[in-house]
Amino acid sequence: MPEAVAGGSIGQLTDGDMIRLDAVAGTLQTDAELNSRAPFGPTNSAPQRGFARPLFSALRASAGSAEQGAGLYVCEMITSRGLVEGDQHTKDMLVFDELETTRSVQLYGTDPVYVGKATEILCAEYGVAHIDLNFGCPVPKVTRKGGGGALPWKRGLLADILEHAVRAAAPYGVPVTMKTRKGIDEDHLTYLDAGRIAQESGCAAIALHGRTVAQAYSGRADWDAIGELAASVDIPVLGNGDIWEAADALRMVEETGAAGVVVGRGCLGRPWLFRDLAAAFAGEEVATLPTLGEVRDMMRRHAELLCQHMGEERGCKEFRKHVSWYLKGFAAGGTMRRSLGLVSTLADLDALLADLDPDEPFPVAELGTPRGRQGSPRDRVVLPEGWLDDADGSGCAVEEDLHSGG
Repeated sequence: MPEAVAGGSIGQLTDGDMIRLDAVAGTLQTDAELNSRAPFGPTNSAPQRGFARPLFSALRASAGSAEQGAGLYVCEMITSRGLVEGDQHTKDMLVFDELETTRSVQLYGTDPVYVGKATEILCAEYGVAHIDLNFGCPVPKVTRKGGGGALPWKRGLLADILEHAVRAAAPYGVPVTMKTRKGIDEDHLTYLDAGRIAQESGCAAIALHGRTVAQAYSGRADWDAIGELAASVDIPVLGNGDIWEAADALRMVEETGAAGVVVGRGCLGRPWLFRDLAAAFAGEEVATLPTLGEVRDMMRRHAELLCQHMGEERGCKEFRKHVSWYLKGFAAGGTMRRSLGLVSTLADLDALLADLDPDEPFPVAELGTPRGRQGSPRDRVVLPEGWLDDADGSGCAVEEDLHSGG
């Protein structure tokens, strides 16, 4: 699913929110002046694997967020090599909704040359307005190849990749940002070096998920680390991790000095969160929580959009994963939930949704509780052999993945 950033001017739904970049653009380094036109805002969405951004963008609009400037919606992560070599699946993922006035893509890569070429293709052929580089993915099949959250350990390699991307985007006036984690584990932290390297390379901003790769999505996000990074660099820092409600985003910005927030799992089953974030950052009253009837309508619209995009059978199958998130805390019984988890047609879905009580109030006890995957911390992070022996990695040859989307 694409990811969203909250704030004001960069401003998109696999995990992260942000403050208006135009309010802090004056702090950017000279060689990053180009990037001060970044399109993110105080609230931004994080790319999430398996979630189609165009669908979520349209759904967000139907939830009343688009008109309120809820920030940036970032495309699901694509691979640099897949784009450069013309992989069809990768190209199929680069579809933008007509409501997306700002095209934002998250790029994954481990080879500076591939990343640079992919960046130029995105700018020249797809008209993107923002590129985010992923150095935070904790998935073992990514880290075992030195990618995602493992890559910032190689400081020199990280710098090479960022410099190639920024240089390729410069002629098009497209800002480049990066997202990362605290480090591989508590004994191998990299976030402060990553922030310094991002700034020196000309990145417009850096987003930090306050967990290590070893934590994945378990435990609590370390907001103190976000604050430490924000105090150590001049470029905007976006905080990510444990933003479940609009109040969480405001508290993160206040406590850490972050320029904004990136929202990932917090929007699962809650597309109206972006409306609430936009209102909260604007100092307005957050809208009343939806009844089950309103959530039901949102579920139906979500399924309809998926079916339009994927075909009815595949779209309904894709929708099933969202049922438990939408209904979390509501009184819908096990039989209803199981039936909704097996729907194969919109007609079947309509029949089941009609049995939900439209007047049931939102379960306020669920406010502030985690959504999406959590799991347990890992005893060890899967890495290439000898990966930790060298913390520079300049010129390091790391094989690029071809296929996007996991």
